Amino acid sequence: MKKITSFTVDHTKIVPGMYISRVDRDVTTYDLRFCTPNDGHALEPAVMHTIEHLFATYIRNTDLTVLYFGPMGCLTGFYLLVRNADNQKVWEKVCYVLEQISTFEGEIFGASAVECGNWKLHNLEGAKKAAREYLAAIKTMPSFSYPG
Repeated sequence: MKKITSFTVDHTKIVPGMYISRVDRDVTTYDLRFCTPNDGHALEPAVMHTIEHLFATYIRNTDLTVLYFGPMGCLTGFYLLVRNADNQKVWEKVCYVLEQISTFEGEIFGASAVECGNWKLHNLEGAKKAAREYLAAIKTMPSFSYPG
């Protein structure tokens, strides 16, 4: 069976950063890699869940045409799919969203039994810390290309 694109990337060379995973016609898939794969550190499910709720809400309230934002099964980051993406503009919006998450106060968006299937699984302080660390990592990133 043919490998999917994400399994063709050498995960031993990936570090936290923002990468273009693939481009399919007018849709760009970004790999928002919060953690270095296979180093024993991954995002906790409650932290990922909180980031997902906050990030998805903020990014969909920008002028980007967001098709999807969601977690990677390996718990090391997220995928962001954008139609007609301008990479610099997407990076700026991602930085803006991370700044919002890193200082967020209040009720987590969509965190109720009516709105979410696991509404008690959240960690706001962990999400804020992860957002700050990831923002610092992508602020120094020279490109959208995978290392190696």
